[in-house]
Amino acid sequence: MRYQALAVDYDGTIAREGHVDDATRAALRRLKASGRRLLLVTGRELADLAGVCDDLALFDLLVVENGAVLHDPTARTSVLLCELPPAGFVSELARWGIEGVAVGQAIVAMPASFAPVVLEVIRDCGLPLHVVFNRTALMVLPAGVHKGTGLAAALARLGVHPAHAVAIGDAENDQPMLALCGYGAAVANAVPALKARAQVVTRGDGGQGVAELIERLIAFDLPDASPEPPLDAPRKPWPMASR
Repeated sequence: MRYQALAVDYDGTIAREGHVDDATRAALRRLKASGRRLLLVTGRELADLAGVCDDLALFDLLVVENGAVLHDPTARTSVLLCELPPAGFVSELARWGIEGVAVGQAIVAMPASFAPVVLEVIRDCGLPLHVVFNRTALMVLPAGVHKGTGLAAALARLGVHPAHAVAIGDAENDQPMLALCGYGAAVANAVPALKARAQVVTRGDGGQGVAELIERLIAFDLPDASPEPPLDAPRKPWPMASR
């Protein structure tokens, strides 16, 4: 088995409007039954995620807050993988009139429309922070923290080399985890920037696309181990193999 783990994004990938449908759950269970590890990598905070997903124990590990926190859903323990936000940063955002701010253990999130002001605050205060976009949301994290760093920590804990992992997502902030893994996929509804970086784009949106990838992964361990003809060229949708 070349690919030993699958890392999936939540919103827009396995979940639609915060909900994971039964067909997608069944596909994720099939992946686990194949002996592979399953990881969830999301920008959501843990409490927020637990409020919309009642099946977190399906995953071996969770990477939340866009790479800042690693959570074990079985042991119910979390590890902060970076420093806390600088003191006074959130109050400074409020002083500049930025609204809709959500604060996690390390992440500070808000609507993407505030990006110019947030960047000005970071620059003027000389803070070691960077901005990450996720469609209409904006996340502020310590420099160097992203989904790729969080996933790397999770894979290390599971004893899986990144070259033997597959990642699938839909948005800009998923790029680092696709780059980390041996194989990176984008669902059909992904943003163009992610599709351009992915090795394959699924035919289906969201959970349907994840199920396509899982079927190919279980049946043929993806293209290199497939007895079928090679997949289409990178960044092209590929047909499902006949069974």
